[in-house]
Amino acid sequence: MNAVYLQLYSIIRVINQMPKSRTAPATLTRIALSLMLAASLSACSMFSSSDKQKDETEGLSAEAIYQKAQAAVKATDYQQAIKLYESLEARYPLGLHAQQAQLESAYAYYKYDEPDTALDMVDRFIRMNPGSKDMAYALYLRGLVNFNRGSSLVDRVFPRSIADLDIVRQKEAFHDFSRVINRYPDSPYAKDAQLRVQYLRNTLAESEVNVAKYYMERGAWLAAFNRAEYAIKHYQGSPVIIDALEIKVRAAQQLGKADLAAESLHVLEANFPERAAKLKAGK
Repeated sequence: MNAVYLQLYSIIRVINQMPKSRTAPATLTRIALSLMLAASLSACSMFSSSDKQKDETEGLSAEAIYQKAQAAVKATDYQQAIKLYESLEARYPLGLHAQQAQLESAYAYYKYDEPDTALDMVDRFIRMNPGSKDMAYALYLRGLVNFNRGSSLVDRVFPRSIADLDIVRQKEAFHDFSRVINRYPDSPYAKDAQLRVQYLRNTLAESEVNVAKYYMERGAWLAAFNRAEYAIKHYQGSPVIIDALEIKVRAAQQLGKADLAAESLHVLEANFPERAAKLKAGK
């Protein structure tokens, strides 16, 4: 610090000894030196404050740090919450609070519009704590992050393609929520997960059928058949399955696969007789 003060003293002496000329060069020189003085003062202040600054979690128990982090989340100060959770995990890596901090920090990153980091944190929690009582929540949170991809600030400023953003992430969310329902049907997250699965099932099925129609319009009958079959296999219960069945019939006929066409038509007749009748009538 003494060296800093000596430098400041030297600059002040130079400024005071300069002639009080109003010529441009002298004035500019004085301005430049004044700016140097301001920068030095700023640096001095920064070094001084950093010397005095202390880690706010120093000396606190794991419970105390956890409570401070929870309070930050409640106040929507997610950046501060992340800092506290990470400090908690660093200071008490083997405690139960550290395990909880992993999951809570994932939520904080999710709310802080950092979905990639949130997913990394959730995946780390799942990998390190396979038998955790909070596994249902971890899977549900993972689904939420994937479900809401595209609503973050980064995704709004730099929008991604539909194939990359909507379909891939929605499939991930569909898988995450399905695991919640299948593994933890009695958890408090199962009901909401079920609603989201229904929505995603319809959305994903519709996407597959639209792609199948696109292939049909271009005469790519095998690709159309495969897309329709995928929709039927993975998204049973979606309203667009009726369209997928019809696409399978038409595509199989165009491919010269009479047996496949008859089989698909039989399924269509059993489930949607009116649609099957229109198809047979050539409508």
